[in-house]
Amino acid sequence: MLGRMVAARLAEAPPEALFSDEVVAVAREADLFVLNLECAISDRGEPWPDPLKPFFFRAPPVAVRALTHLGVSCVNLANNHALDYGRTALLDTLEHLAAAGIAAVGAGPDEAAARAPAVLAGRGGPAGSPGLGVVGVTDHPAEYAAGPDRPGVAYADLGEGVPRWLTDGVASLRTRTPAVLVTPHWGPNMTTGPARRIRAAAAALRTAGAALVAGTSAHVFHGVTDGVLYDLGDFVDDYATDPRLRNDRGLLFLVAFDPAGRRPVRLEAVPIALDFCFTRLADRAERAWIARRFRRACAAFGHEVTEERGRLVVCWDGEATRP
Repeated sequence: MLGRMVAARLAEAPPEALFSDEVVAVAREADLFVLNLECAISDRGEPWPDPLKPFFFRAPPVAVRALTHLGVSCVNLANNHALDYGRTALLDTLEHLAAAGIAAVGAGPDEAAARAPAVLAGRGGPAGSPGLGVVGVTDHPAEYAAGPDRPGVAYADLGEGVPRWLTDGVASLRTRTPAVLVTPHWGPNMTTGPARRIRAAAAALRTAGAALVAGTSAHVFHGVTDGVLYDLGDFVDDYATDPRLRNDRGLLFLVAFDPAGRRPVRLEAVPIALDFCFTRLADRAERAWIARRFRRACAAFGHEVTEERGRLVVCWDGEATRP
């Protein structure tokens, strides 16, 4: 989330100042880096006309530099802040990302574009080779949904089940790429584990052909099961800190695939700390707290968490290549 007070920070400091060098180094270990962008990037637009909406997030165009500094390959825009400053700001966001060479999923100038996947080639593979297909979707809010001739987000009421357009899209994409990542923005804020409907949706997406499902929305990291990261938690923001859930303590997830690039086999979760508008690696005490909670969360799904070089590790199947 690069808006509000993070945007104010960007007015007085370079975008590179939002992250410690050590965090950037971890992010750049990956061949592909995908995240949820929970704001518009624009200097235009007006707040969405909803008197009950409490938060509106918009970042200045220079915020794109923060993403390129991290080495971001693709962002999901299917979330409840993509249209905070209206459709003009959403279209500006798409243009700024495209100009920076960053793919975007989950939103577009119409419904077909919002639902369309991105096909990414990893930095470690041949130029133009399809390494990963990415699909973005959100289950809230319905009023942000794109229409046949209306900009918006890829919306699905996942509480009613995963719609056919989404499962068919995943299955079709799976025939064109070695692996598919679905990144849903689902469920309520500030929860410590996935609701039953989220677990059911994740299972349906995996059955449809998703090699990896990586969700967001809770602002708190959840446990993982085979091929599913139920919630990634937060990465950079200006949010108030819940003293019990500690949304200022998080994880940066690195997922390694098998040599053919078809299935995830290993996860490394790097403990991070979210200071005000600045993200750094967690210190010793913070790492211990994060490790305890992640171990408990993963144990609920029958997965053991080990530790290597200060990273929390879950092995799904066999040996892994680099993330």
